Amino acid sequence: MKLPRNRKGQFIKGYHYSLATELKGGQHWREPKPFWQKEWLEREYIKNQRSANEIAKQFGITEGAILFWLHKHGIPRRRMTEIRKIKHWGLEGEKNGMYSRRGKKHPRWLGGASPMRQKIYASLKWKQIEKWIRKEQKYCRICKSQKKLIVHHWLSMTKFPQFACEKWNLIRICEKCHKIIHKKNLQGGL
Repeated sequence: MKLPRNRKGQFIKGYHYSLATELKGGQHWREPKPFWQKEWLEREYIKNQRSANEIAKQFGITEGAILFWLHKHGIPRRRMTEIRKIKHWGLEGEKNGMYSRRGKKHPRWLGGASPMRQKIYASLKWKQIEKWIRKEQKYCRICKSQKKLIVHHWLSMTKFPQFACEKWNLIRICEKCHKIIHKKNLQGGL
């Protein structure tokens, strides 16, 4: 039996293909899911302290879908401090594979040598000179901006490490100008 359709090919209202397949009031075309019920979601999220992500993975859906149902049912979401308290952060003590693996026992051990840049930035001399530069120079030396200022080395730290903590080699510039300077350096401009 061919059903009447309009010019767009849509079924005309009032005509039915089959009463057996027609949705009745209160029915849904999808199979009901447990998280659609407020009681189930409250029990899992609040009482059992499962995360929205865990529940979502169980049903193969996104975390956003569970957050939608939490909001729809009026179930309050956890604050970040609450999430961190109940989150499992890995194995503890001797069960942790990295337990007591420090120094030479650590897989990334470099023989006690840290990169030169890291040594300079960790030194007391650098901390004192950086503090002085920040106090003395309150604006970008190129564009006069006062936003997002950083300390820049005129002479590269990698090429001239002996001048890394010299006042004459340091200026304060904004991030925007800093990017422009380094872009010109890479292109051979400065």
